[in-house]
Amino acid sequence: MHKRPTVISATASALMLSLGMTTLAEAGMYRYTDEEGQIVISNTIPQPATKRGYDILNSNGRVVEVIPPAPTEDEITAREAEKQRQAELAAQREKDAQLLKRFSHPDQAIRAMHRKLDELRGLIQLKRGNISVISSQLDNEQSRAANMERSGQKIPDATLDKIRRLESQIRDIEREISWQTQETDSLIQSFEADVKRLEKITGEARTLKLDPDDTSD
Repeated sequence: MHKRPTVISATASALMLSLGMTTLAEAGMYRYTDEEGQIVISNTIPQPATKRGYDILNSNGRVVEVIPPAPTEDEITAREAEKQRQAELAAQREKDAQLLKRFSHPDQAIRAMHRKLDELRGLIQLKRGNISVISSQLDNEQSRAANMERSGQKIPDATLDKIRRLESQIRDIEREISWQTQETDSLIQSFEADVKRLEKITGEARTLKLDPDDTSD
């Protein structure tokens, strides 16, 4: 009569111990190196040790996950540099793809550049012709005003207004020519860069001159 409670108590104790081990195993065991370089296995891990990396073990003591050491500042810098490099390479590949959609050979880019330059230079030449016409009108108005002033006549406001208007027109056209000249320079630089890139990614060399008026190229 006195042994039965003892058996039940032992069974209960074994069950509790089993449950405790299962709970411990489920919580995870950690294997890490302490500050003295010793290997430690525990169900807890101090915060400083996590930076050195550690292993997570299962109930059989097998490694189920390896947590690597925290990266150093140099490693973080190197990773960021590599990430930036990869981003730049991806951006360059996209630019190359777009460039190849426009031109399959460096000579195609050169021909396109020549066409655009001809258009811009034609516009500039036309505007210079407009300046010549307006300058002639301005000279006439200024001569008429000078003659009136020498003869003691008052120069009409309409004449003065016309002179100012013609002068303003010339300044406006000169600014447009300046802008388009800068645009021409930028266009040449952009196309020259495209041509060099096309030569590299296609393996084809240009056969046309970048500047058709340059006899040294």
